Amino acid sequence: MTDKFLKAAVLLSLLFSAAVFAQAGPVPAPPIIGAKSYLMLDSRTGQSLAEHQADARLAPASLTKLMTAYVVFQALDRGQIQLADEVTVSEKAWRTQGSRMFIEVNSRVSVENLLLGMIVQSGNDASVALAEHVAGTESVFAELMNQYARSLGMVQSNFVNATGLPNDNHYSTARDLAVLARAIIEEFPEYYRWYSVREFEWNDIKQPNRNSLLWRDNSVDGMKTGHTDDAGYCLVSSAQRESMRIVAVVLGTSSAKARVDGSQALINYGFRFFETRLVYKAGEEVAKARVWKSANEYSSLGVLEDLYITIPRGSYDSLEMVRNVPASLNAPVAHGQPLAEIDVSLDGESLLRTELRALDDNPTGSFWQRTRDSVSLWFE
Repeated sequence: MTDKFLKAAVLLSLLFSAAVFAQAGPVPAPPIIGAKSYLMLDSRTGQSLAEHQADARLAPASLTKLMTAYVVFQALDRGQIQLADEVTVSEKAWRTQGSRMFIEVNSRVSVENLLLGMIVQSGNDASVALAEHVAGTESVFAELMNQYARSLGMVQSNFVNATGLPNDNHYSTARDLAVLARAIIEEFPEYYRWYSVREFEWNDIKQPNRNSLLWRDNSVDGMKTGHTDDAGYCLVSSAQRESMRIVAVVLGTSSAKARVDGSQALINYGFRFFETRLVYKAGEEVAKARVWKSANEYSSLGVLEDLYITIPRGSYDSLEMVRNVPASLNAPVAHGQPLAEIDVSLDGESLLRTELRALDDNPTGSFWQRTRDSVSLWFE
């Protein structure tokens, strides 16, 4: 998990800034929405497409439950708990204020149903019950939340509870919440599908998903709403059209309608003016490097994971790709070793620069090969 997101962070840091987009083609400024903070990005590449005060620390309200779910998903993935586990509802969970799943004290509810109660119904009671099942107490669970947040690079977040109920030391940012949303989508697709469930019934009480974008836009398949007096109305949404997925985080709007309208405007803008394209497939030979004194005269170079880029829509054919391969490399070469670099540019502006790596081992050659190449190098 950590290595995966470290690689994603490195790739994100290499991607071009929003200013480059403006030079590449007729891309208008993003829509203005009434929110304290927002961020929209390409989920695959992490490229920001529109943002405003994205690093401002704000109360996340029930968006907190994205992190609660992430910790529970990790516990499921590690085999520490099971979906079929029956959780005994504590009095603390039952008494938790705010939105509720309406579980009864001392009743037994499966982890799966509690997750649905938290994700679809935004149940604070379900959130506390899950926290207690995973970590014993909600406070210990909050420590897990912060540990996972740090491992994901959510450096501007701190959690003190599993629900998002107000606390001065409980905060996050639009950028951190976008990182979290991407992590759930990428790491736990089998659980992410629950974020598109439109309604869930428990204890003879049927409640709809509060994310009304699920009814408005068929491309939207998640994720979570939030609201407190301090936080305002918040929404993390995710939508996929063709091969592109967008995540939008909108914090601090004045009404439920404003958060939905603002999120929809951002999503439409992102899909209309940008696209995600595959630059190179993992393992595809991009270039060859001459390797002296090696068993094989040349080593194939490429990327070890599929390499994508976010660009203004319709500009892919105008991309220029320059491969910078050193003229002199010596054996041995190990698989995955960085040997060269590729620079992807548009209209003279560098958009993406990343390393090209050896796709195979190339060991030191025989005595004859080494001697021959040593002589040849005298004339290079």
